Amino acid sequence: MEGSFVSRRSVLAGAGAFTIVAPAAVRGSQANSQISVGLIGVGNRGTYDATFVNADPRARVTALCDIFEEKIGVGAQKIKAEKPDAYQDFEKLLASNVDAVIIATPVFEHPRMVEAAVQARKHIYCEKPAGADVDGCKRVIAAGRRADPKKCISWGFQQRYGPVYLEGFNRLKSGLIGNLLYAQAYWYSPSSGGGAPAQTQEWPAKPTREFMIRNWYRFRELCGDFIVEQDCHNFDVLHWFLESLPERAVGYGGRKLNRPGDTLDHLSLTFEWPNGLHVNYQAGTLMPAPGMVGEGFGGSKGTILTSRQRMARYEGPKEVEFIKSTRDITYDGLEAWLGMILSGKVENVAERSALSTLIAILGRTALYERRETTWKKDIGV
Repeated sequence: MEGSFVSRRSVLAGAGAFTIVAPAAVRGSQANSQISVGLIGVGNRGTYDATFVNADPRARVTALCDIFEEKIGVGAQKIKAEKPDAYQDFEKLLASNVDAVIIATPVFEHPRMVEAAVQARKHIYCEKPAGADVDGCKRVIAAGRRADPKKCISWGFQQRYGPVYLEGFNRLKSGLIGNLLYAQAYWYSPSSGGGAPAQTQEWPAKPTREFMIRNWYRFRELCGDFIVEQDCHNFDVLHWFLESLPERAVGYGGRKLNRPGDTLDHLSLTFEWPNGLHVNYQAGTLMPAPGMVGEGFGGSKGTILTSRQRMARYEGPKEVEFIKSTRDITYDGLEAWLGMILSGKVENVAERSALSTLIAILGRTALYERRETTWKKDIGV
């Protein structure tokens, strides 16, 4: 998803249960019964998502869009899309006859892409997070409220659909670990950080706007910093499992490596949730592979640990239950999206996803301004 969708002129100048219905029962004959999907943002993540969707018999990727033309051909080969329509203008893709779109552009573009896709009345799967700042998240909330209730608006917060997370949530809510006493989350990843490839090209003294967009994950204004672009996954899990939003945050962060761009590379935060529940959050892009990513929830009777790989439950020091993921939970999220489109039992999680993103922005503000931040004052949603 290295591409972005500001106008080409400005770039170069300024630089969940569901029922699966047979596709043919939804629309016409077998030849045209699959969900027609367009991909906006033919980078690493968008290509990954679209490859899975195109391999699903219920859907086919019929259109690709990226302002960087060379990415379209490469992406089409990886996705194995058959003669997809190619666009460099996302509005033209939205004006086509695709049923649904995957939005996998750089973070700062998500709000306007979602607004336009809602206006075009498409089913939407937008990659996380909702936006790079408070105003962008508010735009997503407003767009979600305007959306056609028959259209599915899903987000790339895959944990919501992963079996191990669903099992962990059910055990927490069933009282198996007793009264919740604390929670924590963490994301330590290799030095490239945020899923971004290691920097190998020469870095100019004064990057052009196009260069910045091609390397958007290195710039705060484009990605929201790694706490927003990457760590929003953890905050969505906390939002989900704690069933509420934090009231305040305080913490510190910084840069230890002389890495190109201006994003942080380590941070530590404490959030206060309602009823005096304190949540510790730590993250960094300094740790050698494989890194550590996950969440923990401690209660009066035990502990639940969650991650993309497993769910584990403990009673005291003794592990009493362990469930392992059988695949990348991205597949679960995309499968659910296609299933909801076909069944008509759709979701609209635009507002929920924006709120999860805003938790990350609350923490980021505390880091940048080195002060305690509050939801009421600094987020105001």
